[in-house]
Amino acid sequence: MAPSSATRARPVARRARRSGRTKGRHRRLKQRNPLASLLIEMTTVTVLALVITVVLRLLVAEAFYVPSESMYDTLTTNDRILAEKVSYLHRDVDRGDIVVFKDPGHWLNEEQQTPGPVRRLGEFVGILPRSGEGHLVKRVIGIGGDRVICCDRSGRIMVNKIPLDEQEYLLTDAKPSLQPFDVVVPPGHLWVMGDNRAESADSRAHMGGPGGGFVPVDNVVGRACCVIWPSDRMTMLRPPETFKKPGLKK
Repeated sequence: MAPSSATRARPVARRARRSGRTKGRHRRLKQRNPLASLLIEMTTVTVLALVITVVLRLLVAEAFYVPSESMYDTLTTNDRILAEKVSYLHRDVDRGDIVVFKDPGHWLNEEQQTPGPVRRLGEFVGILPRSGEGHLVKRVIGIGGDRVICCDRSGRIMVNKIPLDEQEYLLTDAKPSLQPFDVVVPPGHLWVMGDNRAESADSRAHMGGPGGGFVPVDNVVGRACCVIWPSDRMTMLRPPETFKKPGLKK
């Protein structure tokens, strides 16, 4: 025999009463212990904020600390830069970009100080800029397929036979390179150099190494788009005009 409507209504009524009692207990707990309620709410908000920060750091942008003068005076020691990751979702790394990349193989001083556990945690969640451990920042001079030569008769670096006018970002009276080279960048790799050429251990310094001085594109973390600290050095970082020369692209 089918249950009557009254019989079917009883479990529903019981569930409603239990739900009401539970909500009532929560209200009474909140009234009796407002401090505990506040702590729970603050913890929830903090955890959500940290999760959002980590996701943004992994997918959108990440702050890095500049530890050396190899990019002076575009970047200088103690600058905090933002490496954005969105651009490379819809375009390739290009000449003139300033990129943050993972060490392709023993480019960094192995005695570099390792951050402590507290700083590592702060870097992971994004509340502190990455210390640069295991990462470098340089300017892209050549991409896959480019022939990069130092130098022409005027002392200028040439990319695909087009001379670069680098006065815009090199130090006054600085030579583009005192070390001659003639390389063809393999597909999927980059030729990178620091703006402070005399003080930068970049692709030139590693030509005799296993990777030939080339950086795999897969090692690139992001494009340095701006200096975010200190406040008196805040600026956007844009590719120089010389990399827009007609004929530079093959």
